[in-house]
Amino acid sequence: MVKLFIGNLPREATEQEIRSLFEQYGKVLECDIIKNYGFVHIEDKTAAEDAIRNLHHYKLHGVNINVEASKNKSKTSTKLHVGNISPTCTNKELRAKFEEYGPVIECDIVKDYAFVHMERAEDAVEAIRGLDNTEFQGEPPSLGRGLNTRFCVENRLDRRGLG
Repeated sequence: MVKLFIGNLPREATEQEIRSLFEQYGKVLECDIIKNYGFVHIEDKTAAEDAIRNLHHYKLHGVNINVEASKNKSKTSTKLHVGNISPTCTNKELRAKFEEYGPVIECDIVKDYAFVHMERAEDAVEAIRGLDNTEFQGEPPSLGRGLNTRFCVENRLDRRGLG
């Protein structure tokens, strides 16, 4: 079984629609949609590779979806929620910005926010201090659009920002 991440799902997308799309490539064991992203569990590696190859950047309801293998997160990583991401920002650019503070394990942009998994908690603290409410890619903090960087705790945001 291979777990696939589907990002940038349009609001109109339904679980049945996603399931049908992926069943073209292999047996879908599970399909879950969470707002504008989701996960599909597909039976085998070959089917998963075919689905990724054919559906990554597939246009669904006028929106290019992202399909990739779901990454196992290190239990020792520190997960950050980053809000107010510019629509033109790429994973590579955001990752590079956070890598100024330390090693990044994973970086996933979901519409105008992202999740960044940093290897060390102390680097995550420095990233929050250095990047919260700062301009990144033309999103100035004076307009309330600066980066909004916070710790994630048990899949919920810690509003204090320091875990």
